[in-house]
Amino acid sequence: MGLWCLRLVAATGAFHYLVTSPQSLLSTVIEGAAGLLLCAGLWTPIAGAVLASLAVSSLFFATGDPWFQFLLAGMSAALAMLGPGAWSIDARLFGRKRLIRER
Repeated sequence: MGLWCLRLVAATGAFHYLVTSPQSLLSTVIEGAAGLLLCAGLWTPIAGAVLASLAVSSLFFATGDPWFQFLLAGMSAALAMLGPGAWSIDARLFGRKRLIRER
């Protein structure tokens, strides 16, 4: 449930940034697609890494509030490392992989 909330907040933040700041068409499409993939939980590590790299690049090259981009980059990087969670399309398609085995 916690990863689902984190995915939802990161996707909402990505969409908020798309609406409030002017960007190039390519970065808008990529960030929108990464936000949709994070929201659905599909290809979560890839979408999280792409969104984190876009947020870090906008830290240096875009105007506006840098703290928002810093938080979006942190959430996206955390999602890329943690994975999608149990309530995701990735878990349905590829199965849930647990690192700790139950005895």
